[in-house]
Amino acid sequence: MMRPRPMHRESPPTHRSAILLLFATAVLWSLGGVLVKSIDWPSMAKAGARSAIACVVLWGWLRRPQFTWRPTQLGAAVAYAATVSFYIAANDRTTAANAIFLQYTGPIYVALLSPWVLGERIHRADWVCIALALAGIALFFRDQFSPRGLTGILFGLGSGLAFGTMVVLLRKERDASPASALLLGNLLTAAVGLPFAFGHPLPAPQWGALVVLGVVQLGIPYVLYGIAIQRVTALEAVLLPMLEPILNSIWVGAVHGEWPGPWSLLGGALVLGAVLVRGWLGSRQRVS
Repeated sequence: MMRPRPMHRESPPTHRSAILLLFATAVLWSLGGVLVKSIDWPSMAKAGARSAIACVVLWGWLRRPQFTWRPTQLGAAVAYAATVSFYIAANDRTTAANAIFLQYTGPIYVALLSPWVLGERIHRADWVCIALALAGIALFFRDQFSPRGLTGILFGLGSGLAFGTMVVLLRKERDASPASALLLGNLLTAAVGLPFAFGHPLPAPQWGALVVLGVVQLGIPYVLYGIAIQRVTALEAVLLPMLEPILNSIWVGAVHGEWPGPWSLLGGALVLGAVLVRGWLGSRQRVS
């Protein structure tokens, strides 16, 4: 009798499972705002150390990463490094609300790039979901978005552009190893960022937050993201995690007592509605 072949560690999930993985990813990503601001270290030092810790998680998952050094893999790694570095820099130079809102301009770039790079058609319903989600986030941060910190705002915009580019290139790598591209991006971030830690000792109580930041907020969710992106479109991969900004603010409220007001609740309802509708529509579409 023939024995069943063992499943490869990166065997793609079903589309429905991939959507659930994206939701789990958003929950873990949402811890970033609270944790980043709790660590008193230079921005690039935080980015480098966080990615160095995440490398352990990703490499432990992959065991044998597939570094193909193809242009798409290298491009995804560079875009990833820019995404996580710009995000931390934005958090340190402007409000957490500004940083996360600006990063989630990423769907706009995905919608613009997907037809050209991936040949994935963007439907009218997709544009409606993007508009609703972005409007919802804008309402959510209506009273928090501030003009201060121009440098932080520019870093936030850069993070959004890099995030959208990363998603498109990871989707392009779906038949290879998206997780290997993410590992390569973390290695790059660690190599660039860790030298900024020299001469800046980290207080002992903050090491725990840094480990959680690297393992729980970055390493594990990007393992989930690398699996999920093999069975979702690029737009789904950037739209469904839009729950992150909402959850991010909930954690800030729990820790610092900053709870959302009526406009924030309305914005949250729009984002949740857009994400759930797009997830339902996507579950009815066949993803190659």
